[in-house]
Amino acid sequence: MNANTRLRPSRSSESSSESGIINERVLVLVFESIKWDIRTLCLTSSVNRKLQAIAKRLLWRELCVHRAPRMVAALANGSTNGRIGGEWHALAKLMFFCCGCEPTRNFKLSRGSPGHFAKASRFSKTSGRSFLTKKCRGDLLYVSDPCEHPNPMGAKEDDLGIYRGVFKGFPRSKTRACLIGRQIELDEKVRCPYCGARVWSMTTARLVPKSAARRLGSHHGGLEYFVCLNGHLHGTCWLVPLSSDEEDKNDDDDDDDDEDEDDSGVHGGDLDLDLDHEDQTVINGSLSDT
Repeated sequence: MNANTRLRPSRSSESSSESGIINERVLVLVFESIKWDIRTLCLTSSVNRKLQAIAKRLLWRELCVHRAPRMVAALANGSTNGRIGGEWHALAKLMFFCCGCEPTRNFKLSRGSPGHFAKASRFSKTSGRSFLTKKCRGDLLYVSDPCEHPNPMGAKEDDLGIYRGVFKGFPRSKTRACLIGRQIELDEKVRCPYCGARVWSMTTARLVPKSAARRLGSHHGGLEYFVCLNGHLHGTCWLVPLSSDEEDKNDDDDDDDDEDEDDSGVHGGDLDLDLDHEDQTVINGSLSDT
């Protein structure tokens, strides 16, 4: 057998390769027809390793683009080959999944609160700016509105708020440079609930501006959040009950923020995700009722 014969691809290998491409195209068309239903995609990716690999490489990215095109475009702008920190499946999970919380050194709880799929989530650049210190205001950060949970300690006053967010290009961000410059150590116990990477406690680093508490509807010192090596943010806070007068004032403030967002082109970049199904709990990429 000569070299040319050995290097010539077989018909079966060509057919197998083409079949894989066709299958991926079919999968994309199927998910487009059902508007990228998150439940179906989770179930599909848990069928076998081949579908899991296709979902990780292609389908999760397409889901993110479909559900939040402007946010994804902003996050991926300038990245190498359109890749983002933590990969697309982690971003998809962050978009749709409230991670719950556990007690930490700086945020005491008698017991944790479980994670769940969020029926609706709104991510905003304006909210993200409230989480940045003055030295880091050049960073781009999207942060969600807090997901309200009953107080796990049984108190009637304050509800628990759980929020999440994501930086654009975190390895090159001013926030990361500040953490490195201050020689802040990574937390020994907490891991990112979205990608599994190690995290910095922004409370320990003293990088929590007072504007973050105001934006969340909490009081200063009543919140904690973490940022992982891939730029995913997750945190908790105590939500202070508002009087009717305060609610009216906050409504006016929100209107002002919306005007600012329209002027800067940010309002169109906000993400509003509405899910038709009931809250679910994620277990190894599949779903089960809570």
